[in-house]
Amino acid sequence: MAFKLEYMNLDLKTIRKCIRCGNCRAVCPVFEEEGWESANTRGRIMIIKSLANGYNRSTEVLKSLNTCTTCGLCIENCPAGINPPNIVEAARRELASLGIMTEIQAELHRNILGAGNTFGDRLDRLAWLRDRRVLKKKADYIYFAGCLASFRYPETSSKAFEILSRFGATVLRNEQCCGSPLIRTGFDASPLIEHNLREIDRIGASVIVTGCAGCYTTLKNDYPRQIDVISISEFLADHLQEMELRRLNLQVTYHDPCHLGRMNKIYEKPRQLIEAICSFKEMETNRKDARCCGGGGGVRAGYKDLSLRLATRRLDDIPQGVDCIITSCPLCLRNLSDVSNDKKVMDIVELVALSIE
Repeated sequence: MAFKLEYMNLDLKTIRKCIRCGNCRAVCPVFEEEGWESANTRGRIMIIKSLANGYNRSTEVLKSLNTCTTCGLCIENCPAGINPPNIVEAARRELASLGIMTEIQAELHRNILGAGNTFGDRLDRLAWLRDRRVLKKKADYIYFAGCLASFRYPETSSKAFEILSRFGATVLRNEQCCGSPLIRTGFDASPLIEHNLREIDRIGASVIVTGCAGCYTTLKNDYPRQIDVISISEFLADHLQEMELRRLNLQVTYHDPCHLGRMNKIYEKPRQLIEAICSFKEMETNRKDARCCGGGGGVRAGYKDLSLRLATRRLDDIPQGVDCIITSCPLCLRNLSDVSNDKKVMDIVELVALSIE
């Protein structure tokens, strides 16, 4: 079956806007590690064009497309104004629809649709919640914990909800994966989206508060109807006066998650929150130029060695004299923690909790 661009809901005009200038080569974190033309945005778009012309699909094609972290650094540096991560995700969707995928992709797909989370875990998603009697049938705010915080960082979920419950928040009793891992790796997430929307409607909340950058961008940008979504760092920064935070004798830096910062322009609120608690120093690359942690786009799942090399490279940006690295995404937390030997990596919720205690 021929691979045609029109199947991807893209037209040739969009693809051809790439002028092959090579600006993306200078900023692509994967290309910096791998060095192959197929490992940067320009190379990936050339491959997608070739596929449209009947190029033989192979595992090398999958590796090129699937090693993109969808970090968006190329967007910021593209003079043609295209969105390469969207093009790559569309190509992944087309290949997956033809049954062309890696076993890791297939396993992720089975796990999420089978168990409602990225790990295929059958345990209670709300095991982190100490007392379910505090849950409300109706609320203005919903805390959307996400898969990683629920199953791998339950203490973060517990602390986040403890803080948010002061403002009347509740959680979804039957929360499922937001769908981000499926969307990023080329699959249809509509069953999860429809389920979560039903759960949200049941509670009648007007605002969804997320502790995960992937959940944030998916709920905000990929769900079929407009939902008022706010990251937990924004929410807490907007309620600083109500929390009675105490100063901590710490100096920290902040890692901007790609899907919170570059993709959604949330830069100032996390910093405002941090600076209300302790001393702060910027990383060498920050805000729109922040280096990717290497975890996104399915790369952590499919190419762990590459993912951790990207995380190691990110640690080179840490300024001297800081006690720990703060971030506001559990995937960034996980990836950076796995390679950081001498610096603690902490979720911004943990920092706030320390300041409240």
